Amino acid sequence: MAKRPLEQLSELGQSVWVDNLSRQALRDGHLDRRIGEDSVVGVTSNPTIFQKAIAAGDAYDDQIRELMDRERDPKAVFLELAVRDIKDACDRLRSVWDQGGHDGFVSLEVDPNLAYDAEATLAEAARLCALVDRPNVFVKIPATEPGLQAIEDAIARGISINVTLIFSLRRHDQVVEAYIRGLERLVADGGEPGPVASVASFFVSRVDTEADRRLDEIGASDELKGKLAVANAKLAYQTYKRAFASDRWRALADRGARPQRCLWASTSTKNPAYRDVMYVEELIGPETVNTMPDETIDAFQDHGNAAPTLERDVDAARRLLERLGEAGIDYDDVTDTLEREGVEKFSDSFRELIADVERKRDALVAA
Repeated sequence: MAKRPLEQLSELGQSVWVDNLSRQALRDGHLDRRIGEDSVVGVTSNPTIFQKAIAAGDAYDDQIRELMDRERDPKAVFLELAVRDIKDACDRLRSVWDQGGHDGFVSLEVDPNLAYDAEATLAEAARLCALVDRPNVFVKIPATEPGLQAIEDAIARGISINVTLIFSLRRHDQVVEAYIRGLERLVADGGEPGPVASVASFFVSRVDTEADRRLDEIGASDELKGKLAVANAKLAYQTYKRAFASDRWRALADRGARPQRCLWASTSTKNPAYRDVMYVEELIGPETVNTMPDETIDAFQDHGNAAPTLERDVDAARRLLERLGEAGIDYDDVTDTLEREGVEKFSDSFRELIADVERKRDALVAA
């Protein structure tokens, strides 16, 4: 029997994670089917995903009723709801993690409203790690300027981190440095780096959305559209290869440290004019992760082509950035805008999420 596309992709060294988590998916076997049938070996979540999950249906109502008598703070209620889902998903994927700690992770994000406060972010990361209490949990920290310090400090404490909302090559360099420094501090304090893991979540489709909008505004050639996101990710992978082949890294690797893999996030295609699996097909390479929403998993299983594409045309990717600059597209402004807006969107979703929890709780009290 021929292997399905996602199985072929996995054999090329890329891990398939699903960018979705809900109580319903845990109850009805949806996540189990993804693991069993679609080569899924990890799960990511974010405030928007939880907001949609909790607002829809009644899957969380029973637990909210249990909490009503002892907990009035809606954020605390949300955390109890989320932690139960994260624990359950971690347990479903524990057998994958047990195979070597390479995959099997489930991600839970710190409150994005803390994204510009390093100390508060670190404190929340430690708190979430303790609440979930599973070796295969990733705490997500946004890659803002203050977030870099929180990432380093968390790694130095032995907390596994999914660094999220990375858009620029410069920021990715800084994220890699924060990870390596954190491990060096951990080792210097007598800790073992082997149990610590990290991924650098490089956002993809949003880059094209913003760059294409600016190209339209200046009336630039369509030839440049729909290309920056893939080029950006390909160059990030080159950063990964350089950083984790250095003598500095080898000293940590000899102690059992794991490289910080690139994770391609935001891989659904936003522009209907583009192929719906382009951000999967064009970024396939070893020692990487692609976290896909359900619709992208289904699309790739249906008509995706698995081939090693991540290191094709790297020189062309570098030239594309130059050509965009010549056309009047300021790369740094594009990526700075996306980082700022990414934090704002997640913060808005988190506030809406807390409001939804409060509304649902009040409705249950009234009932």
